[in-house]
Order: sequence, then C-alpha cells, then structure tokens
Amino acid sequence: MNKRIIAFSIAVCIGVSCFYIRSRAVSVSARGAVMMCVETGEVLFSENPDKRLSMASTTKIMTSLLALEAATPELEIEVTQEMAEVEGTSMGLRAGDSVSLLEIVYGMLIQSGNDAANTAAIVLGGSIEEFAEMMNNRAEEIGMKNTHFVTPSGLDDDEHYSTAYDMALLACECIKNPEFRSICSKKSAKLSYGNPPYDRTLTNHNRLLWSMEDCIGIKTGFTKKSGRCLVSAAERDGVTLVIVTLNDPDDWDDHISLFNYGFSICKSAVHSPACRRLEVCGSEKKSVSVVPAYEPMLPETEETECEVLLRQLEYAPVLKGEAVGKAVYRSNGKILYELPLVAGETADIAVHIAEEKQSAIDKIIKRIKDFLR
Repeated sequence: MNKRIIAFSIAVCIGVSCFYIRSRAVSVSARGAVMMCVETGEVLFSENPDKRLSMASTTKIMTSLLALEAATPELEIEVTQEMAEVEGTSMGLRAGDSVSLLEIVYGMLIQSGNDAANTAAIVLGGSIEEFAEMMNNRAEEIGMKNTHFVTPSGLDDDEHYSTAYDMALLACECIKNPEFRSICSKKSAKLSYGNPPYDRTLTNHNRLLWSMEDCIGIKTGFTKKSGRCLVSAAERDGVTLVIVTLNDPDDWDDHISLFNYGFSICKSAVHSPACRRLEVCGSEKKSVSVVPAYEPMLPETEETECEVLLRQLEYAPVLKGEAVGKAVYRSNGKILYELPLVAGETADIAVHIAEEKQSAIDKIIKRIKDFLR
C-alpha cells in the first residue's frame, strides 16, 4: 500500500481517537447539556444540545435580565393580588406590599420566587402575555433559535421550552451584566419589603456556591415535568465557563465534574498581536506604534490564529488611544474574538502644515469680516 495512504490513515485514526477520548472524558445524566466558554462561545461539551425541553425556573434568568435592563432598579412597586397570586415557590409577596424592582430580581435569582417573576412581568410588560413577547424578542436578539417563552417563572406549559445550547447563550449574555452577576453569585441577601416593610433574609438554592469557591451562580429549577434543571457558571484563571443541564437527576455532581473537565482542557493564555507600526502622513513622525486596546485573555483549547487588520495610512493628527484597526482571532476558521488596536503614541500635525492651515483659516476669517463690514 502506498506509504502516503498508510500515513494518512494512521493520522485519521489518531485524530478520531483523540476526539473520542476528549468527548467521552466525562458524561452526564441530563437529557440535554452544554458546557460553553463565555469568552469565545466555544462549546466544550454537549449532550442533545438542541433538544427542546422545558426549563423550569431557569426561565427566571431571562425575566431577571429584562428587569435589570429596564434601568429602573429603585422603582417602587405596590403589589397587586394578580401579581402575588401564583403557585409554587415564593419570596413572600402579598397584595399591598411595597417592594422595589431590584428586590424583585433578588427574589427571582436567590429565592426563585414565582410571585417575583409575575410581578416583574406585569410591571414591565403590562401583562404576562405582553411580557412573554418581550422575552421572546430578547431571546431572538441573543440568538436563541429553539426557545419559546410563555411564562415569566417557568411553570409548565407545552409551548414553553428551550434547549441546553440556547440557555447557555442566555447565561453568557447575563453574566456579562455586572449587576446580574453580582446578585446570582450571592449565597444570601438581606432585603426590606412588605406592608409596612420589614427585614428579611433570602437564601440561595444553588448548592454549588457552597461547594465551589469559583462558582458565580446562576440559577436552579425544578418541576415534575422538567425535572431538575441547573444553569451554573464558574471562573478560574481568567477563563469563565457556563454549564446547562436540563432534566438531570444528578445535576450537582454533573456540574462539578464538567467544570473540572472543562478547566483542565481550557487553559487561559494572553494573545497579543505582533508589534506593528502605522505610517502617518502630515506629521514630523513618519509612523506611530500600534498596540492592543487591552490584553485579551482567550481560552486556548486549539490552535489560535491572529490576523491584524490595519489602515494603510493615517493622516495627522493621530491621538494616542485612537482606534486604527483590529486583531481577529480564529480557530479552525471560526472567529473567536475581535480585539481593537489603537495608536500607542500621538503624532501631531507638522509645524509648517499647521501654520499653512492656520494662515488659510486667518484669510477666510479676514474675508468674512471684510464682507460684514
């Protein structure tokens, strides 16, 4: 047999074997699961990622995001009977209570209150139905193509569903919101609401916050139809991973195993593009240095290529920190990240050019004055 064919066959076998070992290094009990890198969107593990399943109270991730994006956290709400009257878990709201929108978010993410979700929906959308439309519009913006929201809390409904992949996209979007990230990572919170308001302590249902030091939330969920659902996130050595399991009887252990596996194959590395200079026209400086706007921390699971895109020429003045191009990072042809490149120094207009411009401006001003006279 031709030696090249033999060598190619061996290479293919090795490649397939490595992929098999990597993909089967960990397993889960979930009907649907995804582990995703927040920084790049790369899926590191999946099990039926696009299977449509009900997601129970992890629905409140979207409801909480919309509440925080409303930019009215201190809005005081008077709770109505319609808001408070809902089955399931509760933060203890009653008709006539006074509570802020921010406290409602705490009630959803920490206490998993269905009454909190109902209240947010009616206040922000006017009705449950209108708010569900807001949820679906936001889902479309995020890229959740196999998701349809009906309820703000996650109570069972045949038309209320998502996928592990879509919920991972939502989780990545949410923990980029500093306030969301801060709230969902708290083990407990002291709030004051009611009629009249009095102090209460809410305790987070997420056991991972106690068992993993680097865990940063996000949300638990359970109904008889959905089973145990869990969306979690953790950050280690500059890398942030999100894990979603839907209908998973062993979710706590599965998430810990997945995090340990994910961080073992996803090492953080600083990628800076090679030093460049940009030619400048109309300045005493012939060129300026080009530097990254900031140092990116990109998870490195495979070969990463960096393409630098710069303008060919810049006219003075060029200010330090001014955007002049970008560095595009790719892995296997897929764009992972785009990093802005900026001028590392200032290049002022050459003195003689500045004087000529000033002289021209002075002439124009003189003509205008003469005309006005």
